[in-house]
Amino acid sequence: MSENLTELTDKIISCEACHLKEGRTQVVPGIYGPKSSLCFIGEAPGYYEDKEGVPFVGRSGKLLDKMLEGINLVKQRDLSILNIIKCRPTTEEGNNRTPNEKELRFCGERWLHKQLNFLSPKMIVTLGGVALKFFSPNTSVTKTAGKMINTDSNYQIFVMYHPAYILRNYNLMEEYNSQFESIKQVLNSKLVELSLSEKEQQKTPKQKGEQKSLTDFL
Repeated sequence: MSENLTELTDKIISCEACHLKEGRTQVVPGIYGPKSSLCFIGEAPGYYEDKEGVPFVGRSGKLLDKMLEGINLVKQRDLSILNIIKCRPTTEEGNNRTPNEKELRFCGERWLHKQLNFLSPKMIVTLGGVALKFFSPNTSVTKTAGKMINTDSNYQIFVMYHPAYILRNYNLMEEYNSQFESIKQVLNSKLVELSLSEKEQQKTPKQKGEQKSLTDFL
């Protein structure tokens, strides 16, 4: 019997496979939008996400919501939001900390890739340098922010700053606005390509056994 997304999420929530279980309040599996939609990916839950069990609900989340609203996108309705790490990494004092490479690889390989297999996102938007390096270890976020890159995993990645970085560097807000506008433009262009491809398929019936997926049109 094949596993579905609900079963996978239940497994994520009950995961005790690594030491991060010791400092968490609860697991944060993510927010799922429609299949083959956008998927925003951050690094790990913070204090507020750990308390509520939902990604991006603190100050960073409020800024992200505002930016998405500006391009007429809403979490869950239009896109998924996930973190690579599902449990909050903390210091000995109980403060937030950046996950290390080993933690990223362990949790990402164990859970994130499986989530992405179900969601089949048309485009991944990485939020911050840590999320970007999970998919493209040698790529700098400061050099590629606002650009589309391809990765060895065949995902199309749109690179963005983490909203927390913008809150600390508010002089970059205009650039951040521009990046979100670029997402809107890229998304619209993909929808146009898909629409044209579907019309072409109607004119030319597929041969028996031939299958098409959304990635064929990207």
